[in-house]
Amino acid sequence: MKSKLTLLLTALVLSVSSNISVAEGVDSHHQHGHGSVEATKLQLNSGKKWATDQVLRLSMSEINQSMAKALPKIHHNQFGDSDYQVLAGTVNERVAYAVENCKLEAKVDAMFHFVVADLLAGAEMMQGKTTRPRQDGAVLIIEALKSYGKYFQHAGWKTALF
Repeated sequence: MKSKLTLLLTALVLSVSSNISVAEGVDSHHQHGHGSVEATKLQLNSGKKWATDQVLRLSMSEINQSMAKALPKIHHNQFGDSDYQVLAGTVNERVAYAVENCKLEAKVDAMFHFVVADLLAGAEMMQGKTTRPRQDGAVLIIEALKSYGKYFQHAGWKTALF
């Protein structure tokens, strides 16, 4: 699992530095054995949400719950650097688990990588690896969770609110 996370983070860094879509960079390392599907933006599946599997729903729920728990302290500037590190670690672990274990069709997988890209970029900001404030990373993760809820089937999904 650690090697998958390393690949994802490497893809993120390389794609940001070379101005390539992060989702495309991540997708090149993670294809579930499906053929390549190119997507340029997150979109619905002919007007409907994309199907998910139990692994993906579980991982996204855990990220959402972790964010919901942290948001009051983040909002009131009571979340320290070490708290952001722990939260970013949770996001990275859950993303890595989903990427390693989910069984999605190629088109769904391609769409999910747009969410993955924002989750990983947000975690990187929360870790202090960019010039952006750590709180901006939390905001980006919340936006990724909103996108997930808008574009993917997940019964009862309610995004943690900032």
